[in-house]
Amino acid sequence: MESKRNSYIIGALGILLGLIWLSPFYLMIVNAFKTKKEIFTDVLGTPEAWSFDNFVEAFIDLNFVNSLWNSVLITGVSVIIIVLFSSMAGYALSRNKSKVSGAILLLFVSAMLIPFQSVMIPLVSIFGQADMLNQAGLIFMYLGFGSSLSIFLYHGAMTGVPVSLDEAALIDGANKFQTFWHIVFPLLKPISVTVAILNIIWIWNDYLLPSLILSENSATIPLKMFYFFGQYTKQWHLALAGLTIAIIPVIIAYFFAQKQIIEGVSEGAVK
Repeated sequence: MESKRNSYIIGALGILLGLIWLSPFYLMIVNAFKTKKEIFTDVLGTPEAWSFDNFVEAFIDLNFVNSLWNSVLITGVSVIIIVLFSSMAGYALSRNKSKVSGAILLLFVSAMLIPFQSVMIPLVSIFGQADMLNQAGLIFMYLGFGSSLSIFLYHGAMTGVPVSLDEAALIDGANKFQTFWHIVFPLLKPISVTVAILNIIWIWNDYLLPSLILSENSATIPLKMFYFFGQYTKQWHLALAGLTIAIIPVIIAYFFAQKQIIEGVSEGAVK
């Protein structure tokens, strides 16, 4: 009887937490259909008339197709480069045990403690002199800022890959490059998925660094969203409609990749 009562309590708490978690999405979607006046009159209520005018206007104002392409391009290329370079660096540092490799790893770990705000002005100044204030320069910066944590994670994951695999591949005639790509890297799939997810969330939602680097034509979705927030007025009805449109590609991408994401995170947790 007591266990049954406890299960009811846990179930009720789960439903309550679920409703709390979903409440921001409810507010965003419901208010996206309202006029500006309706939002300030009644935030929680449903709109008087369900109209898609806000979505059409927000889609045009955001130049959504171009902004989405910029976000996908920058995020995709950055994450691929981070995964490739960080995995190779983590492999090299873990397989070559020495004071130098230990110092290099410590340097990468220490870099995670440096706040971006302390280096952003000289960084932008240097990249401006090199004429790299563009998408390529931004991707290069993401490689630099994202490598520290990624290398640290890959270095830790390499402890679960036995050195005997490298030795067996060497006996079979494989070089270091072939050993890593054909034998070691496939075994790092769980941590690769974890690294990719962490960096996708960070890069996709980043506002500060792109705002310093990108022009209006190459702006990402987070940059474009501030189009609705002016100095003297805030267009909440259009901003919420724009946010609703912006999360649709993320939801679609998750549905297509949820199997790989769940498997990768689960395998990483077990290891």
